[in-house]
Amino acid sequence: MIRLADFINDIKRSPLSPWSALNPWELVAQAPEVVLELLKALSPDDYEIRGDVAVHKSTIVEQGAVLKGPLILGPRCFVAAGAYLRGGCWVDEGCTFGPGAELKTSIVFAGTKLAHFNFVGDSVLGTGVNLEAGSIVCNYRNERDDKHVQVRIDNRLIATGCDKFGALIGDQSRIGANAVLAPGALLTPGSVVRRGALFDAEVGELNTVPATPHAE
Repeated sequence: MIRLADFINDIKRSPLSPWSALNPWELVAQAPEVVLELLKALSPDDYEIRGDVAVHKSTIVEQGAVLKGPLILGPRCFVAAGAYLRGGCWVDEGCTFGPGAELKTSIVFAGTKLAHFNFVGDSVLGTGVNLEAGSIVCNYRNERDDKHVQVRIDNRLIATGCDKFGALIGDQSRIGANAVLAPGALLTPGSVVRRGALFDAEVGELNTVPATPHAE
């Protein structure tokens, strides 16, 4: 239904390639198991591995950060004091998690940054995505009795069958400070969500700048 490769150029060259045919909500639902499988292939020469948490030896994790497995943190990442990663996360190289940033059950590709005081839940973030301070990717429809998340494809709402799914954010997208993505957001590569905006595809509130072309 959704081709991850249309949103994330590097996915088929990444360790996630065997799962690239999944819909994004299917991938995050399986994320803990996927990360545990990928942990088996990591070399202790390159990673500090403690139980189900693996941190590349070139990555900096400040004192006061909380890392809960299963988790893989790739090369040259930075995790600030007060950041919280949990629930089954795979993080590619060169990613940044600032103070107060929380990542839960998510896949994050190279060079993506959660500046500070962010929450990203049950999501897939492409290469070079930037979340400014206070921006949130919601993963749960708390406001209604029916919790099942829907996504909008070709202007039709499609049921995911999941009650937790945040977003699929394409490469080089930008999420402005204090912006909110409601559950089920699909952002094409190069999308920009303005500061303080709401992106809720389910109700048709798409407060974004048009996407820029995505170079292969």
